[in-house]
Amino acid sequence: MRARRGHAFRAGLPLSPRKGRKERMMIPMAYLSKEEEIAIMKELEQFDSCTVTNAVATYSGDMNKCLGLYDPQETDWYTDNTCRCLYPDFGPRCGYCATVTYGMADAAFKRLSFKDVLVAISEKEGPVILCLKGNFSPAWQNRNAIIGGNMMTAFKQCGVVGALSDAPARDLEEMRPLEVQCCFAGLAPGHGTQTIQAVDTPVNICGMLTAPGEIIHMDANGAVKFPRKYLKEVLENCKKHAEYDEIRQARMKEYTDPIKVAEAMSGLYN
Repeated sequence: MRARRGHAFRAGLPLSPRKGRKERMMIPMAYLSKEEEIAIMKELEQFDSCTVTNAVATYSGDMNKCLGLYDPQETDWYTDNTCRCLYPDFGPRCGYCATVTYGMADAAFKRLSFKDVLVAISEKEGPVILCLKGNFSPAWQNRNAIIGGNMMTAFKQCGVVGALSDAPARDLEEMRPLEVQCCFAGLAPGHGTQTIQAVDTPVNICGMLTAPGEIIHMDANGAVKFPRKYLKEVLENCKKHAEYDEIRQARMKEYTDPIKVAEAMSGLYN
């Protein structure tokens, strides 16, 4: 008797694309071990975030090299130009998302502490990109340094390899030796009193809506997120895009005639 698709899904069995469909359904066919996930994330650090966005959703019409996970123009899946990389020379970082929201001091809420943040980071059991959401008053949002050398040292010891925030940071040179990649709204020399409002909840950082457990890739260009179950497929597509662009740019360099350059740019000679 033929099993229904719904039954197979509930049983945790891999599903294949339906025959006859014009578009390829990107369904992960096997679960990865933690070790495999970490190895793939490390390999993804060989590519810049622009290549990762191409592999995830930018060219959603090309299902051979792009997963098309999001509507590239109507969803918040990567950061905007308010996100500034503090250490462009550090190169890309990739890891599991963990989040913490900081806000103005609230005498009525003291449930969460710095220990809760460190535990949430450690529970990811792998490299972590920490998203620090600033939920401050308009007067303080751009003046309140959300992190500095002491906090970053603690975060790195628990597994943080990169940090993102829509608030400013401080201690630029003090943090540099830690080699944790940082993308923040800017820099400020001081901060006021702040409190932890939430740990490991969905947050929007500089236009990117992300949630704990997702994968974040970040570098000098900004950050992009995607579901962890697509790690292997994203890596495969990154390799395809890198090879395609290398060939296309080599072809363009062969010509000075504008028609030939335009044709090479379109991939005609790949």
